[in-house]
Amino acid sequence: MNGPRVLLGYSPDERGDDALALAALVVRSAGGSLVVANVHPPPWPARGPGSVDAEWVAYLREESRSALDRAAARLAGTGAPEPTWRVHAHRGSGRGLIEIARDTAADLVVIGSAPRGRRGRIAIGSTADQLLHGSPVPVLLAPRGYAADPPDRLARMTVAYWRRPGAEGPLASAAAFAASLGVPLRLLTLVLRPPGLAARFRDADAMMERRRVQAEEDLRDAAAGLLDAAPRVERETAAGTGVAKALGAVDMLPGEVLACLSSHDGPLRKVFLGESSGKIVRAAPCPVLVLPRGAARRPAAAPDAQPRVR
Repeated sequence: MNGPRVLLGYSPDERGDDALALAALVVRSAGGSLVVANVHPPPWPARGPGSVDAEWVAYLREESRSALDRAAARLAGTGAPEPTWRVHAHRGSGRGLIEIARDTAADLVVIGSAPRGRRGRIAIGSTADQLLHGSPVPVLLAPRGYAADPPDRLARMTVAYWRRPGAEGPLASAAAFAASLGVPLRLLTLVLRPPGLAARFRDADAMMERRRVQAEEDLRDAAAGLLDAAPRVERETAAGTGVAKALGAVDMLPGEVLACLSSHDGPLRKVFLGESSGKIVRAAPCPVLVLPRGAARRPAAAPDAQPRVR
């Protein structure tokens, strides 16, 4: 069975190389196909209606060709299939990638962290912001510096889960994607302790324990609903005074991928980063997959499927 069609948004810098390393891992694991795209600014109108500066257009196209040549050199030897190459003009690189994703019927968009972020963490720049507020397909973000020491393989997918209406579709999509990658699935709920809780409530510890027990019940129910896609699902809760502290207490494997759901206030079947998921993206020490709201389940390839070489 064919794996996912992966769209790599590539720029000739560290973030592009980080995204490339992660995209190569995905297509090797899932046996999918790869589209490598570079988005450049559109030409500015010159004198006269409908005319443009030919030299500027030639420069933009040459820059894109140079970027894709760099991507080809870095893909060589990774085991990734021969990609399809795309160059696209758009004023917003993220919105340009959305157009390419629709045009190529991509199942996943992969990009890197903004360059200002900490190494090993994800910073959301303009490209990511546009994708995380409108992409019709899941968006996978690589932490800064990921290409410097990538894992040999993807090892596990952890889904940050809270029970809420409409969570079943994205959760099933995450389970199907984990199956296509041939990795186990773990459901994680962060039980957050509000600052100053002990000063406001006499039985603060008992309250937190009740929340933990409820979270474990919710995880057990969610795992039971995934028996067909993921017969064995790990479950874990982690407590902390905020997302960063709670997530910092969770063990992550070298090949971990952390998935989170879009805000339930966002548009249906589009990625829309909410407050909680935004905190998870910024605090995660590993790649993060953001799923569209109401994402439908996609067929999974067999876990032992071999990569398809084009």
